[in-house]
Amino acid sequence: MKEHLIINVIKNSPADKAGIKKGDRLISLNDKSISDIFDYDFIAEDEEVLVGIIDSNGAVKNYHITKGEDEDLGLVFPESLMDNYKSCYNNCIFCFIDQNPPGMRETIYFKDDDSRLSFLQGNYITMTNMKDEEIDRIIKYRLAPINISVHATNPELRIKMLHNRFAGNILQHIEKLYAADIPMNAQIVLCKGINDGDELRRSLGDLSRFAPVMGSVSVVPVGLTKFREGLPCLKKFNGEDAKEVIDIVEKVQEEVYGKCGIHFAHASDEWYIMAGRSMPDADNYDGYNQIENGVGMTRLLIDEFSYAVGEVLQFRNDRRRHRPRVFLGRTEKVYDDILRKNKGRTVSTFCGTLSSGNESFIRSELKKIRPDIKLNVFTVKNDFFGHDITVTGLLTGQDIVNELKGKELGDALLVPSSCLKAGENIFLDDMTVTELGRALQVKTIIVKSYGMDYLKDIVGV
Repeated sequence: MKEHLIINVIKNSPADKAGIKKGDRLISLNDKSISDIFDYDFIAEDEEVLVGIIDSNGAVKNYHITKGEDEDLGLVFPESLMDNYKSCYNNCIFCFIDQNPPGMRETIYFKDDDSRLSFLQGNYITMTNMKDEEIDRIIKYRLAPINISVHATNPELRIKMLHNRFAGNILQHIEKLYAADIPMNAQIVLCKGINDGDELRRSLGDLSRFAPVMGSVSVVPVGLTKFREGLPCLKKFNGEDAKEVIDIVEKVQEEVYGKCGIHFAHASDEWYIMAGRSMPDADNYDGYNQIENGVGMTRLLIDEFSYAVGEVLQFRNDRRRHRPRVFLGRTEKVYDDILRKNKGRTVSTFCGTLSSGNESFIRSELKKIRPDIKLNVFTVKNDFFGHDITVTGLLTGQDIVNELKGKELGDALLVPSSCLKAGENIFLDDMTVTELGRALQVKTIIVKSYGMDYLKDIVGV
């Protein structure tokens, strides 16, 4: 049986009252071995739990605990997963991790392919390292949604792209999850001349029969950094390629929407920008469940910021008409702050080259309520990874400093949270937001929303 070190026991919890101590090791629940947090949570839901422990002296003890059905036992372990992460066994021709420069923090080079992280953190997995019993476990515990990196449904092509002889059976895995009604999402990283064109049509066609249990498929272009020495030769997409991708995706959208009421297939924002086409309306994105793949970010920016400005304008009109003075459920002081505070303020922000066309929209909307405020939006080229990497989320602190040093940044620099490590105020090159502000001699504000919070950050509330 696996042993799990207990690093803390929550005070007055069922485990604490039973006498379990910090430093003990968990070996079983109800006489069943515990592989990870999902085994633990599933069994620990019971009202009657037999907890097997090896104490700090090496003695095996069993504790009979009675508790509420969903009451937590109160045990804390070193890792939230209670197990090591599963690494990726593939050697994908498009893998972004293989294109990282040397000298970055160790975690950036780790390739995970763990179904448990798909459920917990939204990671995408290839399912090439999964056995049938692991899929059965997903079904048993109803771990959903499962996010799947498909890339191609043609078995021979997928084996070639992933360099894994087990990669060809992806549709069988999806079929099993579909039959068990396990919600899924999928992604296709498109490589020019490899899995685009007819192969993309085939992949989307194959996957569409799993809708709406498979709720969405994103199609994103391969990211190519300047660190590709010794890697397969991949070509950049152009505007004509982007138009073809959009046409294929939108045709599938029409077909699936007529059958299931969802748009299902989604082209990431990059395709529309490359093709010079307008972004789809918000309804097209089915709730933005692929936004982490860059699907709908531009539309969300436009709509949320426009809505926030519209709320301010509506409140202004209501106030003039002596209607109830409430603004977004708050007192009118919020309105006064937004409309009056920091008159003549100047703020700055930045974006990757892909998003460089959005600044005129933001400025025009801002002008409707605060024409006295100046907003600078600087476009930052990605020297760290190479100029073919254009998204804001992959900008590093050093590139931002190099671009903005010596520029008039005003009262504050707004830092998009998409550039930062989840849960930490740190860029990909390990520069912190505090260090960025110190290097540029400017106050920094992390922007977490494109809506009212973004507007308030610009105004300085």
